[in-house]
Amino acid sequence: MRQFAGRVVLVTGGNAGIGRATAAEFAKQGARVVVSGRREKEGRGVVAEIEASGGEAIFIKTDVSKESDVKAMIERTLAKFGRLDCAFNNAGIEQALTPLPDQTEETYDQIMDINVKGVWLSLKHEIPAMLKTGGGAVVNNASIAGLLGFATAPIYAASKHAVVGLTKAVALEYAKQNLRVNAVAPGAIETRMFHDFATSPEVKQMLESAHPIGRIGQPEEVASAVVWLCSAGASFVTGQIVAIDGGYTAQ
Repeated sequence: MRQFAGRVVLVTGGNAGIGRATAAEFAKQGARVVVSGRREKEGRGVVAEIEASGGEAIFIKTDVSKESDVKAMIERTLAKFGRLDCAFNNAGIEQALTPLPDQTEETYDQIMDINVKGVWLSLKHEIPAMLKTGGGAVVNNASIAGLLGFATAPIYAASKHAVVGLTKAVALEYAKQNLRVNAVAPGAIETRMFHDFATSPEVKQMLESAHPIGRIGQPEEVASAVVWLCSAGASFVTGQIVAIDGGYTAQ
């Protein structure tokens, strides 16, 4: 079922992990996909995989913390495809677990610039582009850390709480203009970021057992939720934060 045939979808941070899986799933559903990210080699690899499967995609090197980059990303998308229908604002970075007194201003600025400012800038420039062709759908990548507290990772938790707030506020602003804004809140997902965080078998086992379902998630499981939130099947869903977490937040 190619439910996104003729549609144009943008995935920030689309060169790895959840973003990569989501870009591939949108392409499988018939969308023309814009993959953006800071790592050009990996991004072009995603485009090559999509094209090898018969899809259409382009890569745009982008630092979402810079407004000039985000503006150029949207301009290039419109120049290439003529429209923008959906976006998954996925670009983000993690925080190493660190006692509060040892956390640095540099870490704070870096996390907030990418995780919060990057989502805000993306929304700011994506939405006017979508409205030109009658509306669209946006999904932001939050985290269960945007719904709960996480000791020794307060900057990351604060950044993801901010993504939740941005999602709800912007959803309300555009609810009557055929433009929906939602977020996914993943638990632990099998990605490079997860392996950077789970640096020992003991930590990995602890994280697996913390999820009632008894395992960590796969990027494709988050991708499925993102695609659904952008689909006609979710036409009455806006301003929602959908936890993809194996039951973690139900505890």
